[in-house]
Amino acid sequence: FSLNFAADCNAVLKALQPIFQEQGMTETVHNWEDHGYLVTYIKKNGSFANLRIHPHGLVLVDLQSYNDDMKGREEVDQLLNKVEERMKELFHDNIKRVKRLPAILRGGVIDRYWPTADGRLVEYDIDEVVYDEDSPFQNIKILHSKQFGNILILSGDVNLAESDLAYTQAIMGSGKEDYTGKEVLILGGGDGGILYEIVKLKPKMVTMVASNIDQMVIDGCKKHMRKTCGDVLDNLKGECYQVLIEDCIPVLKRYAKEGRMFDYVINDLTAVPISTSPEEDSTWEFLRLILDLSMKVLKQDGKYFTQGNCVNLTDALTLYEEQLSRLYCPVEFSKETVCVPSYMELWVFYTIWKKQTDI
Repeated sequence: FSLNFAADCNAVLKALQPIFQEQGMTETVHNWEDHGYLVTYIKKNGSFANLRIHPHGLVLVDLQSYNDDMKGREEVDQLLNKVEERMKELFHDNIKRVKRLPAILRGGVIDRYWPTADGRLVEYDIDEVVYDEDSPFQNIKILHSKQFGNILILSGDVNLAESDLAYTQAIMGSGKEDYTGKEVLILGGGDGGILYEIVKLKPKMVTMVASNIDQMVIDGCKKHMRKTCGDVLDNLKGECYQVLIEDCIPVLKRYAKEGRMFDYVINDLTAVPISTSPEEDSTWEFLRLILDLSMKVLKQDGKYFTQGNCVNLTDALTLYEEQLSRLYCPVEFSKETVCVPSYMELWVFYTIWKKQTDI
């Protein structure tokens, strides 16, 4: 409750006390001369309430209950309804705002709460843990969402859901590219979504370096993310593709030394890529190394596609763009903002190409 004026803390406390006492709750009052009251109410079953009364006119009520059944939730709602009614009786039209937040389920068998890239907590409609394993490199979860389908989560980072074709299309150039007969290199992409979509477009050859170095990601996705990857992960080689379970840095260095060139390089590494390379001193140095090596294997008229970050993380996006001016060769870039359903936020994608120099 946010009031239009300073609160009489003692008056608020006396008005609300009977509501909690009717529940058979034991009261403990903490009073600070200039900082209001903190009152705790404890029930015999272990449920408790915190009543925080701030002198400047903010009244907070937090309830924690061990009851996860409908009856327990109804009791909580009834108690909150009584508190709200009493506050309105006490202050009439002098309440500026009343805000009731939905209940947070702590310690549940299914974890429904995952942060966005910019640090906002989102509650997903997760109803099933499909896959949950620890590989030598990371924790791999695939959770089922009622609206997004199965969601791949790597070490707490939401990677991709079956609903997220928009992500895959954006990191492939949003339908503006002709992949027919082209050589394509995918870095990362262990969910198989990019590979599955590109193979449909009749490329000459797609090489996917599943650089999470983690066969367990591929194993989990080929079983539980088939709406995303189809059947392309069933075998590591197909008519026009191959999948390498290797660290991408040595592979890129080898291709550069051999002079192997690609029409497209698509970087779909995880947010914090796994590498066995000692050159990974920092995330930015790692990303710049990947960019430099990718440019060395990219044809002069080729294109490099990658995800950026959440549109709200402007500082991170600026830092990324600064890296582009520090590569061994001059490059130009464009960017596109796309809504990725399961991310519940707008995401920035980059297209990068070598700057054409006058002869």
